[in-house]
Amino acid sequence: MAIITLTTDLGYKDFYQAALKGSILNTLPNVNIIDITHEIEAFNISKAAFLLKNSFYYFPKYTVHLIGIDTVYSASNKYLAVKYRDHYFVGSDNGIFSLIFEETPQEVVELNILQSLKFLHFPLADIFVKAACHLASGGELKEIGDPTFEIEHRMNFNPVVEKNQIKGCVIFIDSFENVVTNVTKDLFTKVQNGRNFTLFFRRNETINQLSWHYDEVQEGEKLCLFGISDHLEIAINKGKASGLLGLKANDMIRIEFH
Repeated sequence: MAIITLTTDLGYKDFYQAALKGSILNTLPNVNIIDITHEIEAFNISKAAFLLKNSFYYFPKYTVHLIGIDTVYSASNKYLAVKYRDHYFVGSDNGIFSLIFEETPQEVVELNILQSLKFLHFPLADIFVKAACHLASGGELKEIGDPTFEIEHRMNFNPVVEKNQIKGCVIFIDSFENVVTNVTKDLFTKVQNGRNFTLFFRRNETINQLSWHYDEVQEGEKLCLFGISDHLEIAINKGKASGLLGLKANDMIRIEFH
């Protein structure tokens, strides 16, 4: 069965999400629609990229991932369809693809599907749906767009690495209020080189050992570990680390090795 995933900032209060799904089912009745999330803050490209980057590869090859972030028409806003690691992505060329992909995509086209006047202010339910359903039905990229090699690039804040130190920041707070940083496991291990460490963050809090599981410390105690995303997390066993430790997105963290 064909699969289309949805990652949008549409929320659940309005009719927009229902309209999007109805448009998909009208075009491709037997498709399997999977919600990744509709709770992205409006236009938060970085958060959407983080969630999709860490979830798309769990789906079967040739799944179509429809990205509904910053899709409203503007003269400078191009719409792309991309093949990457045998998955398809449909979204605005607003920099989000550069945050998701770790290498050059297999194929990229700028969509040339005509906009219906009926959906002039909601291209997500028109151009994007037509492209996603075409690909989910086994259609080729070249049939819905013109080949291009130009993708808008956006830079995330990267950790600053010194001989005995990594300076990073908080990039995501999950629904359990675990705090995810931009320090990856590979980077940490490389700089650590077998040494001890101390993690410093807000309110002069420190952690000096890695955990494998959240329950390796007493309930209510803080810990750090590499979670499912392979990024360093700050958490509290059965507690809400973000609120209790006063950590939020973009807050700085520091790791010293000794």
